[in-house]
Amino acid sequence: MGRLALAATMVLSCASVLVAQTPTQPVATWQASGTNGAVVAGGEDAVAAGMEVLREGGNAIDAAVATILALTVTDSGSCCFGGEVPILVFDAQRGVVEALAGQGAAPRLATQTYFEQRGGIPGQGIESAAVPAVLDVCVTALDRSGTRTFAQVAAPTLRLLDKGNKDWHPQLARTIRRLNAAEAASPSDRKRGLRLVADAFYRGPIAHEIDRWSREHGGLIRYVDLATHVTRVEEPVAANYRGMSVVKCGAWTQGPYLLEALQILEGYDLKSMGHNQPDAIHTTVEALKLALADRDTYLADPLYADVPLAELLAPAYASKRRSLIDPLHASHEQRPGDPRHDKALLEQADARKGSAGPANDTTTCLVADRFGNVVAATPSGWSGVVVGTTGVWLGSRLQSFNAWAGHPNCIEPGKRPRITLTPTIVLRDGKPVAAISVAGGDNQDQMTLQLLLNRFDFGLEADEAVTAPRFMSDHFLGSFRQTRPKLGQLRINPQVGGATMADLAARGHDLVVSPTPLGAAATMITIDPATKRLHAAGDPRAKRHAGAY
Repeated sequence: MGRLALAATMVLSCASVLVAQTPTQPVATWQASGTNGAVVAGGEDAVAAGMEVLREGGNAIDAAVATILALTVTDSGSCCFGGEVPILVFDAQRGVVEALAGQGAAPRLATQTYFEQRGGIPGQGIESAAVPAVLDVCVTALDRSGTRTFAQVAAPTLRLLDKGNKDWHPQLARTIRRLNAAEAASPSDRKRGLRLVADAFYRGPIAHEIDRWSREHGGLIRYVDLATHVTRVEEPVAANYRGMSVVKCGAWTQGPYLLEALQILEGYDLKSMGHNQPDAIHTTVEALKLALADRDTYLADPLYADVPLAELLAPAYASKRRSLIDPLHASHEQRPGDPRHDKALLEQADARKGSAGPANDTTTCLVADRFGNVVAATPSGWSGVVVGTTGVWLGSRLQSFNAWAGHPNCIEPGKRPRITLTPTIVLRDGKPVAAISVAGGDNQDQMTLQLLLNRFDFGLEADEAVTAPRFMSDHFLGSFRQTRPKLGQLRINPQVGGATMADLAARGHDLVVSPTPLGAAATMITIDPATKRLHAAGDPRAKRHAGAY
């Protein structure tokens, strides 16, 4: 166990490492290691669901879907069956990473004019629901790289729902059993059965129920929105860092800005600066500010917006952006660049600000197996409504759009909002060496960046990386109803030390000292390519759980 994790272990009395587990045995720890399989996520019962599938012979994709479905019950305040979950899958047999775009689009009635007349997109309720994406992306993952049926991976979730701890549990259990019944019409063809599951929800009786209920209660989702929903299987985006390939989902997420920040930081010897020392923190924060400014200016659904992604991630552009970092002074300006013209600064930046909304949370899911498959996923969905008697909660992800005509992320029918959800897989020589999933709204990739640096620049083990002190800049336009930036503000854990904080304050950072963990829901799996040992860890302060064998 790492030195930084030891204190947290003693305080939380959860030091035992899970090395053996039966399908019914609960997960009782926040870190675990093994060579056959590992799961780290939020709810303890969700991790147990994934472990059960692994032990019964399923692969990482099967176990990830079982975990995601169970998280809609155990972590229902942070994710839901009618929400969203971007997924990265490393398929060992094919040797590729695929991005499964588990994000629903804006319904056809969700126009810019509609929400402009209402004073903006609401932060909760039925009008802010995107098309449900969780079920279809789970079915797509099983179809492409899994080995189990939907009924098999949904079984642990049904056991949780059958306990009936909440009013909607029996209703969702009934819906899942209807999906199982649809699949059972194809007893000998697994792939056809999976298609029948998706058809029942998106084009069959459940879709008609959602349509009818939405019409009766002022919602915007209609049958046609469900019937035409598709999970896009996309090429992920990647950037090289210290000889590794860091892989993210595309520009419909905030993930590419992390890659830009890494490109900027590639030009610094962070290791020599020292872990969580003033120079390292200052340099990292200033790189984040520049990359976040480009996120707010350019990133959006590339099917609807012209996103200069290759230019944003070009090393030459990173070099120009790097020249803007003052080693002695913190920036108090938003400074987007001009990648289309290969310039460090954009002459006329969009200065519009929104009406503000809270930075809503999500949950986490990572799985690796003995075959070499790895899955990183970020399930989400909150503040919505439950659809009639289906037990299906809808999310409120449309609030991640704006209603500013001409902006790349302006809401349009059929368009995906640019989301904060941002799983990560790291490859070395074409093989996975790490996977990361975090929660915490706009803080997600700030946390991911620190986990990457903790591991690959400063040599921390997974348990140390997820429990180390953290810092979070507020120098960005918020992704939830476009909260105004707090230029120069830096939230920081006091464990970095008084001398470090004094130095940062002297450089002009507006420090907000937070004794509680910042963006605590950090999870990580590291993989030793030589020994095949998996080490899974999740920050215990955010009630993350891990299992391995």
